[in-house]
Amino acid sequence: MNMRNRLLTVAALAALLTACDQGANIDPMKQVGPEPELPKAQNFLLPPMLVPEGVAWKAGETPTVPPGLKIEKVAEGLLHPRQLYVLPNNDILVAEANAPAKPTTRPKQLIMGLVQKASGKGGPGGNRITLLRNVGGTWQKHTFIENLHSPFGMQLIGDTLWVANADSLVKFPYQQGETSVSAPGETVTELPGGPINHHWTKSLLASPDGSKLYVGVGSNSNITENGIGAEYRRAAVLEVDAATGASRIYASGLRNPTGLQWEPESGALWAIVNERDEIGSDLVPDYMTSVKEKGFYGWPYSYFGQHVDERVKPPRPDLVAGAIKPDYALSSHVAPLGLLFYTGDNMPQYRGGAFISEHGSWNRKPLNGYQVVWVKFENGKPVGQPQPVVTGFLTDDQKQVRGLPVGLAMDKQGGLLVADDAGNAIWRISAR
Repeated sequence: MNMRNRLLTVAALAALLTACDQGANIDPMKQVGPEPELPKAQNFLLPPMLVPEGVAWKAGETPTVPPGLKIEKVAEGLLHPRQLYVLPNNDILVAEANAPAKPTTRPKQLIMGLVQKASGKGGPGGNRITLLRNVGGTWQKHTFIENLHSPFGMQLIGDTLWVANADSLVKFPYQQGETSVSAPGETVTELPGGPINHHWTKSLLASPDGSKLYVGVGSNSNITENGIGAEYRRAAVLEVDAATGASRIYASGLRNPTGLQWEPESGALWAIVNERDEIGSDLVPDYMTSVKEKGFYGWPYSYFGQHVDERVKPPRPDLVAGAIKPDYALSSHVAPLGLLFYTGDNMPQYRGGAFISEHGSWNRKPLNGYQVVWVKFENGKPVGQPQPVVTGFLTDDQKQVRGLPVGLAMDKQGGLLVADDAGNAIWRISAR
């Protein structure tokens, strides 16, 4: 079956299974901020689905940025670039990965696998880290570390590079200026993985003093359909001691915390979180929030505070009563995967606020996300509505997707770097 026929088959089946859903009824802008509009939940065998066809960027074609900014392609020909990390000498590390192989024992899993391939989200990842270096205006590409296991988060502490694989936290010796690492990695601690490993991406952030590492671990299901036992140490932010590898749950109830950052004014830990699916196009808003030590944020028993998810059995009213409401909703099914507090001077209009990459989801009609937005912060808190900054990944008719934004980073000149895991490219945005 060719790709186009696969796409048509998936779309027809999705339409049949979700025929009772009429799509979104709420303006996405009414679902942003601290008080999003939340409709009544619906139930579906499969979520409302709209699947754009994955196509390649044409020669010379780029995402769109606002007037006064320019965008350039830093690298291409990568294998699902996910996360970015800028080293002290301004070299750029790119983690290339896709989901580890997992069983397709249920019809839903089989269908979603076909959908991924059709939309550009499928295909093998590089399982490596690539180093990009700008030499006289020309970007060189070097294979930095190979044979990793779906790597995602990266952090440098002193002369040690930490990498969060899909199932482990490993470290490598690093020498500034080198273009490859030959030393084998040392596994410091295992991370929740296993044969299913539903939300496999492991975001990573070092504490300011380098003594701790914070790991975002997603749930192993939508709402515990694989059993509560499969959720051990998942849907959480873990705190790992860098010296010993000992770890603990720092905060829980965060369905899939895909990005972690320190907010520059308050010094607080912030996360972006992908919320649950299958209860309607307008539920549940993804969000960003400050992360409090020992805080519980609702998953799976409730969402956005005390809104109970009736699908989860047995209920836990005791946990729901203490569930923390997130600080700022991003609207439903935008799938945030990258977070960056901008501290540079190149684009002063964005200084102090947060860039968020919205990877986009098929679970809403019409589609939502597929862009990089910026949210203003005042006194350490988000205010106002998100402003689109990097757009054009999704065509205006929502039939084709040319790229998908994931990781974000800022280089030493204050340029914004965006990993495009469907376009297999890295983009750089800066002032003209």
